[in-house]
Amino acid sequence: MIDATTETTTAAARPSVRSALLAATGISIGTLLLATFELSMADWPSGLVLLGILPLTALVFFGCCLWTATLLLRIPRGGAKFAIPFLMCAATLALLVYAPLQKVALQRNFHWHRADRERIVARVEAGELKPNVSYNKYMIALGATEPNVSAGGNDIVIDTAKEGTYVLFLTSRGLKHYFTGFLHVPPGSDPKDFFEFDDKPPSQLVHYDKNWYFVAN
Repeated sequence: MIDATTETTTAAARPSVRSALLAATGISIGTLLLATFELSMADWPSGLVLLGILPLTALVFFGCCLWTATLLLRIPRGGAKFAIPFLMCAATLALLVYAPLQKVALQRNFHWHRADRERIVARVEAGELKPNVSYNKYMIALGATEPNVSAGGNDIVIDTAKEGTYVLFLTSRGLKHYFTGFLHVPPGSDPKDFFEFDDKPPSQLVHYDKNWYFVAN
């Protein structure tokens, strides 16, 4: 009886790392998801994302890293298990720095919506879809009845040139007219000739497939 009581007391006194492990897991997963799908949040107010959610998440993750680092001091008394939360945060940080998370998300976005976007391009080229936004002669509001192929309200941007029509499908719309998106260009055309880049060349230009580019201004 005395031995059983002693074992129970010892087990109760043994430090637990469960709560720290759960917290580190939740924060790490949340941080990775936000880093991966940040562009998918383009329909949210950009100020909320850039000035609210992103800084708050970074602050919480940084705090988690510092907190789990202090748990390393408990290894001599509690065992090596107290290193697990810190190692989890360190692995998350390594993924944030070295893993192409947004690249993977963009590739998924491109292939997932490609068929719908190419149907939209064909309708634009056939003259079926024309600019219909009063304050922007280059914009077509597709509306809720069409597949959701462009961020920020399902609007696309077109530029009619002598070689054909450029069609931009947005993946994000940020502050100060910043945008990213997939640009469909006429055969043999240069994406840099899209009117949005008349004053400044694109800050990002990635060739995805024939006539398709990922661009950012």
